[in-house]
Amino acid sequence: MSETPYRQIIVDGLWHNNTGLVQLLGLCPLLAVTSTVVNGLGLGLATVATLVASNTVVSLIRNHVRQEVRVPVFVLIIASIVTVIELIMHAWFHELYLILGIFIPLIVTNCAILGRAEAFAAKHDVGRAALDGLMIGLGFAAVLVVLGALRELIGSGTLLAHAQLLFGSIAEGWEFRPFEHYRGFLVAVLPPGAFFGLGLLIALKNIIDRRAERKAASLKARVGNAPATQAT
Repeated sequence: MSETPYRQIIVDGLWHNNTGLVQLLGLCPLLAVTSTVVNGLGLGLATVATLVASNTVVSLIRNHVRQEVRVPVFVLIIASIVTVIELIMHAWFHELYLILGIFIPLIVTNCAILGRAEAFAAKHDVGRAALDGLMIGLGFAAVLVVLGALRELIGSGTLLAHAQLLFGSIAEGWEFRPFEHYRGFLVAVLPPGAFFGLGLLIALKNIIDRRAERKAASLKARVGNAPATQAT
């Protein structure tokens, strides 16, 4: 089996195969915790760590696990990694851990993580598996952060509110208010706002993709017509 090129792994994970915008997996935590940038970033980093670690371990043991039990084994690996991450957050980021609540252990049930373990990590070497986990995780985290920023800005008129929950006391002055006397828009921080925001991001990605396709088709047509023009 031919190995997937590193460049394709990066582009697919961040854009063409983005978990939140294309595969539409893991929407429950994505929509639930993105009321602020800090919440989205916290869950995003936990998801990145889980994907990188689980993909790496699955790739290492892929030749030693029987096909009949591979899925339960993968689930146990992911659950063990998530438990470690949950304990770390409980110890070092306790207030953020309380805010994210059940969505940290629910990373175990994220279809994207098990899907990458089964579809990619179990079929590729450690380097590519780890890179795939990193890129898929960063793509998902980027959607969490952008959606969180959009909802926080429209809903509360702030950015990076309560950044100290993730970055410590050094971040106590990081809160940014771009609009004076803005009272906020409640719908943006409620569940409907999450659906509206995600829909806007998906629409924006589709517009960018279509423009890129038209540009590529136009360039290909000009290149194809160039020899004929010169011959004439």
